[in-house]
Amino acid sequence: MLGVLFLTKTLRLVPDRIGYSVDTIVRQEVNRLLFNEPLLAALLAWFIAQAAKLVTELIKTRDFELEIMFASGGMPSSHSSTVVALTTVIGRIEGLDSSMFALALIFATIVMYDATGVRQAVGFQARLLNDYFKGIKHETPILNELVGHTPFQVIVGALLGLVIGLFFPI
Repeated sequence: MLGVLFLTKTLRLVPDRIGYSVDTIVRQEVNRLLFNEPLLAALLAWFIAQAAKLVTELIKTRDFELEIMFASGGMPSSHSSTVVALTTVIGRIEGLDSSMFALALIFATIVMYDATGVRQAVGFQARLLNDYFKGIKHETPILNELVGHTPFQVIVGALLGLVIGLFFPI
């Protein structure tokens, strides 16, 4: 019974869908996911922020390193651009007085605070540990120092996310 209730809630089995095959319902749900505007705006914001890091690194070092697309830290903050684009599109669709917008806004605030606080401190600690172990024979791999963001990187990422969220077609 619990499984039926879960599927009913998850796949939105409502009276207008009775008689459809599970395959048809799953296809409809996949389409709903693929055309989810807040999700698409957030992914676009992440991609543009990460691509900007890749281009910046390419200009600086003349070296194309695709792994930068999946690295954290740097300018602009892809975390900030992602959550702000998500929040902005949710606000445009659901309204600024909706519970969903309030949830997204709190989520975005926590992510951006964490990027400049906890994650930046982790990067600082990694730098100190790497310096400490420099020249000492050890088995520990070099720690990633580019983990957090400066407040400026977070602001630029947030502005990028805001622009994408405001101009994303709904």
